[in-house]
Amino acid sequence: MLTVSGLKTFYGNSQALFGMTLEVRAGEVATLMGRNGMGNTTTVHSIMGIIQSREGDIQYEGQSIRGLSSYAVARRGIGLVPEGRQIFPNLTAHENLVATAANWGNQKTPWTAERIYDLFPGLAERRDSMGNLLSGGEQQMLAVGRALMTNPNLLILDEATEGLAPLIRNEIWKSLEALKNEGLSILVIDKNVKDLARIGDRHHIVEKGRVVWTGNSQELLADEELMHRYLGV
Repeated sequence: MLTVSGLKTFYGNSQALFGMTLEVRAGEVATLMGRNGMGNTTTVHSIMGIIQSREGDIQYEGQSIRGLSSYAVARRGIGLVPEGRQIFPNLTAHENLVATAANWGNQKTPWTAERIYDLFPGLAERRDSMGNLLSGGEQQMLAVGRALMTNPNLLILDEATEGLAPLIRNEIWKSLEALKNEGLSILVIDKNVKDLARIGDRHHIVEKGRVVWTGNSQELLADEELMHRYLGV
């Protein structure tokens, strides 16, 4: 579904990605792991066209999307839950959801606001509240819901559980498991190794702008030295 190969991305003259390579297959949950500043968010921004890479390729469903604008990438059926949530503060929760509604992935059963409320019942109770009055956890649920309302075939989440209370984190992970069971392809960037290992099929560890290890959950959890060296756990 998504194959990133040899990606080199710069911020001005400062290189951030040094041949980034990763893969997300249809229907699987893939992860990017690594300490802060290692290139995970830059990888996401490069995939989404938020920043343009200088070398390498990004293949999505058999076509290159490198060089496309972020809007064009979204229209191909890739949804992003960005770091920092970035909801519309002056719109209600419900207005946030419908503002981005589209069926870019040509889903037979498109997402609706009511389906989002079924996924996040707590959000339904706050549907008429302004975005800036929602708690951090409610804003994160809204950010996930807003991305789903574009009906993507691939959902990318960048630090979706960062800074959230344990109960809210559990709700986010539970929702991702439900989405996986529905067959949605997902790429997750997060630091909660145990949760990633529980739902992930393929893991990539990133160090200084390149992938240094790829494997499955069993292989990841069995290698304590690997986790300590690159993930600090």
